[in-house]
Amino acid sequence: MTSPIAPESDGDARRRPPGMTDVARLAGVSQKTVSRVVNNERYVSEELREKVLRAAAELGFRPNTAARALITGRFKRIGVVSLGSALYGPASMLVALERATRAAGLSFMVANTPEGQPEAVQESVDWLLAQGVDGIILSEPKDEGQHLRPDAGVPIVSLGQAADLPAEHVALARGRTAASCREAVEHLLDLGHRQVWHIAAPQDWWEGRERLEGWAQAHRARGIEPPPPLQGDWTPAGGYAAGRLLPPEATAVFCANDDTAIGLARALHEAGRRVPADVSLVGFDDIPAAAYLTPPLTTVQQDFEGDATHALEHLLRLLPGAAPREATPAAPRRRLVVRASTAPPLTE
Repeated sequence: MTSPIAPESDGDARRRPPGMTDVARLAGVSQKTVSRVVNNERYVSEELREKVLRAAAELGFRPNTAARALITGRFKRIGVVSLGSALYGPASMLVALERATRAAGLSFMVANTPEGQPEAVQESVDWLLAQGVDGIILSEPKDEGQHLRPDAGVPIVSLGQAADLPAEHVALARGRTAASCREAVEHLLDLGHRQVWHIAAPQDWWEGRERLEGWAQAHRARGIEPPPPLQGDWTPAGGYAAGRLLPPEATAVFCANDDTAIGLARALHEAGRRVPADVSLVGFDDIPAAAYLTPPLTTVQQDFEGDATHALEHLLRLLPGAAPREATPAAPRRRLVVRASTAPPLTE
């Protein structure tokens, strides 16, 4: 079918982008109907909606977000402040948030922040606000002494504990990670290990603190004093370095993430110590490679897709004028996946 769009100006071979008037003309409906479909409003029959969408697809029509925001006061766009890290957890959460916003009919904009710059979080929030967003999610909060101004004008939700945000703006309740880590350590204690060593994450990450806390809780609940934690940095290199410091009496280790466990396994192999015969290992995340290591790694499985959907639902509830929504279900529970890297300790 020939497009009804005329050239933008005499002698200009380029054509102007199609607008709602063009879609309405091709679909044989009013411009108001097109507007209702574009804004996903009710009171449009499925037949008309499909007709408008077919015409829009044929013309290559794309809604003008800025113009729509002037009319509705909404951009239908969510901003995310991310660390810009290539680590598996943060990267997977970012992908999951993008999928969740797209599934909700929203667009997605990311502001990456470098580590070690406390002002970078507020600068990222300010940049997102300047671009036009309806709400903001902090995907990997850290404690770097930053302070957020409370007058953003749009709701800000954090996936975990964050400075200057009240509890109702934290999507994933504090203590959930600690409970998962406690379960992982209890698994090792139940196998008969007297103590479980820990290679910790950097403690300026709120998530790293919770993993350390859960590990310690599991010991103290049984009247066991936990051994001193070894310091890692989320990477295989950090796990390897910490593993070279692991004392010979250690028979079980809970690692802050799977990458740390991979580095530790290499250090143990070089020291002639077998997994799990000499040392049992547990990680956290359940990265795709975890099930294919030798031996396959016992780990705590995260549901990034479920967490992202939960966080977005939490944010949408806080939008001004948001329609009443059904109660947000609890965030998905992380589960321990037991594989061959854990076993009872050798008896003397």
